[in-house]
Amino acid sequence: MTHPAAVAPWHWSALADTWTLEPAVAALSVLLAAGYLAGARRHRTGGSGRWPWYRTLAFLGGLAVWVWTTCSGLGAYERVLFTDRAVQLVLLLMLVPMLLALGAPVSLLAATLPAAGRERLRAALSGRVSRVLMFPLVSTVLLVAPPWLLYFTPLYARTLTDPVWNTGFHLVPVLLGLLYFWPRLQLDPVAHPYPLMIGVVITFVEVVFDAALALVLLYGGHVIAEPYYAGLARDWGPTLARDQFVGGNAIWILGDLVGLPFLCALIRRMIVTGRAETAAVDAALDAAEEARAAAASAAVSPAGTAPGAPASAAAGDRPWWLDDPNLRHRYGG
Repeated sequence: MTHPAAVAPWHWSALADTWTLEPAVAALSVLLAAGYLAGARRHRTGGSGRWPWYRTLAFLGGLAVWVWTTCSGLGAYERVLFTDRAVQLVLLLMLVPMLLALGAPVSLLAATLPAAGRERLRAALSGRVSRVLMFPLVSTVLLVAPPWLLYFTPLYARTLTDPVWNTGFHLVPVLLGLLYFWPRLQLDPVAHPYPLMIGVVITFVEVVFDAALALVLLYGGHVIAEPYYAGLARDWGPTLARDQFVGGNAIWILGDLVGLPFLCALIRRMIVTGRAETAAVDAALDAAEEARAAAASAAVSPAGTAPGAPASAAAGDRPWWLDDPNLRHRYGG
């Protein structure tokens, strides 16, 4: 069965001048954009200040990429060329959810909800289901496993022939990607915060699995969904094997390219968090030092220490690193 929008041979300009409609994605994107903008406006008018413009840009950009991936030439030829489908998978599973997560929509929602609504949201995020889904191993499997299941089970052919399953292909990867990027970035509230370094390690693991999948598609010697693609009988474009070869490279290269911004965002988040923790530790140490100095100034020691003597002489001051929660374990403090 030939896709009705794919009569003419594929051309690069199709990415900009060929369009089709994916009703579910279009409707959902409009609703999410309207809700997000309304939340940002309420955040500003409610006295909480202006919502960061870069968060809004990231979220709306994610929705725009979602629509473009499913409604542009990629969507028009998605059931004709393996490469188009492969590019779609990477964008839907990685780029779209990463941009949506960078928009911090849950934080915006929490900031604009009434107190009762915030409490219910907090309870939902701290529940057992959220804890399981956001556990690093679980969320990583939810990102890494779907491409393998898609290509090496009957699911792939099903998404090509069944409109309902095809719509699911446009929606489910975005949801699975969100379950991965949300707890890794930790911009939004999470069920349980994990060290950000875990996200860096997981990113490299994900890169390895992407490369392994691409290698199997490139050199596995098996054409995915060959009966379906052969039945299209198209007389233009690459052969089935060549199409899969290009698609495998697209998964490998695009997957790595999309992972770079995420890695940069994660490292930036680690730096910002580290600075905040350092400032908090410094403030606590300064407060403790001032308290000891005040106590030493107000009392006279039994050994005759005069009021106003140094805190170290009156109180036996310890080196600061023994009280730093990030360092004391190294020195047995």
